[in-house]
Amino acid sequence: MPASQRTRKPSKKSTSFRIGRVRAYLRGRVWYLCYQEHGQRHQPRVGPDREAARQMAAETNAQLEVGAPSALGFEPISIPALRQHWLDHHEHIRRSSLHTIRRYSSATQHLLNFIRDVRPLRRVSDFRAAQAEEFVRYLRALNVAPNGHANACKRRLRDNGVKYVLETCSTLFNYAARHRHLPPYAENPFLTIEIHRIPVEDPKPIIVFSSDMERRFLTACDQWQFPIFATLMLTGMRPGELIHLFLPDDLDLNEGWLYVRNKPKLGWKVKTRNERAIPLVPALHALLRHHIDTRNTGPVFLQRRCLSGHQPPLIDYGRQQLERELVCRSERNGTTDRSGLAAAAKTIWRDLGALKYDWLRKEFMRITDHCGMPEITAPKTLRHTFATCLQDANVDPLIRNELMGHAPTSFGANGCGLGMTAVYTHTRPETKRRQLEAAMLDRPVVAMAQGFIAAKQ
Repeated sequence: MPASQRTRKPSKKSTSFRIGRVRAYLRGRVWYLCYQEHGQRHQPRVGPDREAARQMAAETNAQLEVGAPSALGFEPISIPALRQHWLDHHEHIRRSSLHTIRRYSSATQHLLNFIRDVRPLRRVSDFRAAQAEEFVRYLRALNVAPNGHANACKRRLRDNGVKYVLETCSTLFNYAARHRHLPPYAENPFLTIEIHRIPVEDPKPIIVFSSDMERRFLTACDQWQFPIFATLMLTGMRPGELIHLFLPDDLDLNEGWLYVRNKPKLGWKVKTRNERAIPLVPALHALLRHHIDTRNTGPVFLQRRCLSGHQPPLIDYGRQQLERELVCRSERNGTTDRSGLAAAAKTIWRDLGALKYDWLRKEFMRITDHCGMPEITAPKTLRHTFATCLQDANVDPLIRNELMGHAPTSFGANGCGLGMTAVYTHTRPETKRRQLEAAMLDRPVVAMAQGFIAAKQ
C-alpha cells in the first residue's frame, strides 16, 4: 500500500501536553489544566480551543514559577466555613458592631438552612445563578417570627426582608471572590438576580405623629414617662442613645446642650459612631433641670423603681470608677472577647439604674395602646416625627444631618446626600440653636412641658 494511502493512527499526545509544571488534557471536547498549588491539586476548565489552553497553561506556569497566585486557581471551601470566616473578618478585622454581626449572622442563617434542607451543596463554587433564584423562591415561601422569638406569631418575610437577606448573601459571595474561594471565571451568583430591581410591594408603614396624636400621647404619659418621651420628641435621639446618657458628661444645663457620645470603655457606642451636640430648646431645658434636680452622677434617666426610693448600687460611681469596675467584672468572669465585655457592661448599666431598650419599648406600647393607637409599636416613630418637623420648618440640610446624627456623606432614599459640602461647611452653635428652637416652638410638647413644670412648682 502506498505511503500516501496509509491511515495514520491518532497520537495520544494530541489529547494532552505539558508546559513546565502545568499539564493540559482533553476530556471530551473540552480542555482542562492540571497543576499543584500550595499542596492542592487544581483542575480548572479552559474550553474547547487548544491554543487558548496552551496560552493559559503557559501563563499559569509562569505565575507558579515566580510564586504568584495562578490565574485560574482558587481554594474550595464549604458555605458554612465561608460564613464563619466572613463573620470572623467582621469581628476581628473590620471591627463591625456586635449588633451588625448578629444581623449578618441571622441573614446568612437562611442560606445555611437552604443548603441543608433544600439544595445540599458541598462547596461555594457549586452555588450558581440557578441556586440563587431557587433561594429567592425559598425565602418568599418562608414563615418567620419578626422579632426572632420562638413563640412569636410567624408571618412571611416582607419584601425588604427578602432584599436584605439577598444583599447580605451577595456581600458574603463578594468576600469569597476577593479571597479566591470562587473560580476566577465565575461571577457572584446573586448579581444575576438584580436585587436592586426587586420591587417592595409590602413596605412597613412609617407613621409620623400629627399634633393631635402627639397631644394624646403625652396626655397618656405619667410623671415618670413624660420626661423620657418628651426628650425623644425634642431631640430626635435614638432610644439607645437616650438610655446611655450619663451625668455629668452628657448634659450641660448651664449652657443648654446635650451630648451624644461614644462610651467604648463602658461597652456602648453610637450606632454610626458619630458623636454630636444637640441644643436644648427652652422647654426641654427646664424639664430636664426639674427632672435631674440635685443629681450629678449616674444615667440621666433612671429606672421606674428609682422614683419610689430604690437606690442603684453604682449610682454614685464616677466615669473612671465604672470603667475600672467593668474591667474587674470581666476579669472575674474570664471574658476578654467583645461579647463577654458587652455582657459585663450590661450589668454595669443595670447596677447604675439605667433603662433597657426593651423596657422603653414596652412603656411606649403601653402608652400608644392606652391612647387608642395600638398599631404604633416602635419608639423610632418619635425620631421620624422629629425629622419631619425639621423638614417642615425648612431647617438647613446640614443642620438636619448633624442633629439626626447621620454620616455627612450618607445618601438617602432619594439619592441625595451632603457629600463634600459637609467638609467645607461649618455650623455655628448659635445658628443650630436658633433653627432648632424655631422648629420646636409651636409643638404641643413644648407647651405641655411648660405646664408640667408649672404644675410641679
